[in-house]
Amino acid sequence: MPPGGMKAVDVDGVQIALCNVGGEFYAVHDECTHECFPLSEGTLEDHTLVCILHGARFDVRTGEVLALPAYGPVTTYDIELDGEDILVAVER
Repeated sequence: MPPGGMKAVDVDGVQIALCNVGGEFYAVHDECTHECFPLSEGTLEDHTLVCILHGARFDVRTGEVLALPAYGPVTTYDIELDGEDILVAVER
């Protein structure tokens, strides 16, 4: 995945939006907290993930809401690089 890219992945049944910001990878829950819409269908602007449904914005580093109409942060997940593999830690 190139820098500025984003991809939807399933990790043990958890939907994740995997983001590459300048070579740094971030993983967030792939669902907007405003209307349960897949964030991976939105856009990535630097460290900001923008939901295309209503324009809510989230910081991929922290999950923090940066713009309404989202009302709560999105869950973030720890990742680890293992060669060419990206491992995402999800708890069940």
